[in-house]
Amino acid sequence: MKQFFLKIFTWWNGETFGTQLWTWRFGELVGKDEQGNRYYRTKGGKIDPSLGFERRWVIYNGYAEATRIPPSWHGWMHHTVDVPPTEEAYTPREWEKPHLPNLTGTPFAYRPPGSTLASGHRPKATGDYQPWTPGS
Repeated sequence: MKQFFLKIFTWWNGETFGTQLWTWRFGELVGKDEQGNRYYRTKGGKIDPSLGFERRWVIYNGYAEATRIPPSWHGWMHHTVDVPPTEEAYTPREWEKPHLPNLTGTPFAYRPPGSTLASGHRPKATGDYQPWTPGS
């Protein structure tokens, strides 16, 4: 029962019931990536009259996080290339890095030098700064 309600009311941890219905009715599976994300387009590559081009979408395997789309699929999803990676041999560039999850909001997030969260205390001020103290 819990899974049923999650499928109806949440979108961040997988497809919703509406997305599942839309995909079943109008979608055609194009392929899957190494993380298990599934990529779809309108059946037969039909042009959507409201958009002027074919609709393409992804159903994430787990939480919906856009950074989980690998570079090979990113170009296809954003209509940069017309051929999906499943239909041609995609070779990654030497500068492409493996996926790292978005760590924002976690203890492992990037903390720049001087951040109060980096070490737990504020660094000493330099220069002509004089802190105000009561009674002075």
